[in-house]
Amino acid sequence: MLKVDVETKVKFLHGFSHKTRIQILECIKDTEKTVSQIVADIEGNQSNISQHLACLKGCGIIVGRQQGKYMYYSLRNKQIRDLLSMFDDVLVDVKNDVATCENHIEAGDV
Repeated sequence: MLKVDVETKVKFLHGFSHKTRIQILECIKDTEKTVSQIVADIEGNQSNISQHLACLKGCGIIVGRQQGKYMYYSLRNKQIRDLLSMFDDVLVDVKNDVATCENHIEAGDV
């Protein structure tokens, strides 16, 4: 099994570390969508959503497919979908601990 360096893991996990990015991923978990559809579904603004889509695409978590004048976004592969489901499975067990965690460090706090 190939080992991935810690910095690469951190960059990848960064894609999952923002509420809006998680909302986007949940929104496109089962079907590809355009930016406009994502904006409507999560009630965000297009500029902000576009920035988060760029982050997710840059981290290799999502892909974009151009069709005419529209770009359709979807999860990169089944493993990403499985990972999102695995997050849910793990959180069922640890959600109370996560909710009461007083040691959470925000980006930039360190």
